Amino acid sequence: MKKSTFSPTQIVAILKEYESGVTAAEVVRKHGISQATLYNWRKKYGGMEVSELKRIKALEEENAKLKRMYAELALDHQLAKEIIAKKL
Repeated sequence: MKKSTFSPTQIVAILKEYESGVTAAEVVRKHGISQATLYNWRKKYGGMEVSELKRIKALEEENAKLKRMYAELALDHQLAKEIIAKKL
């Protein structure tokens, strides 16, 4: 997954600028992002503060780490089952 070039603080600032009445076209041009990105950010992070956004990012990273750990353990468990089945 591509890492965002914008920090959570910058994303919130861009969204606040858009919500304050500046048109989407002006915000997009000023910050060099696409309109789709702006609307996706608004859908995902609309109404959040910087601290909430940082907390969500940290939780997403932790969740991804836990999913990888689970996948590795599930593979180890499956391999152990196959080895035990061959010995019997």
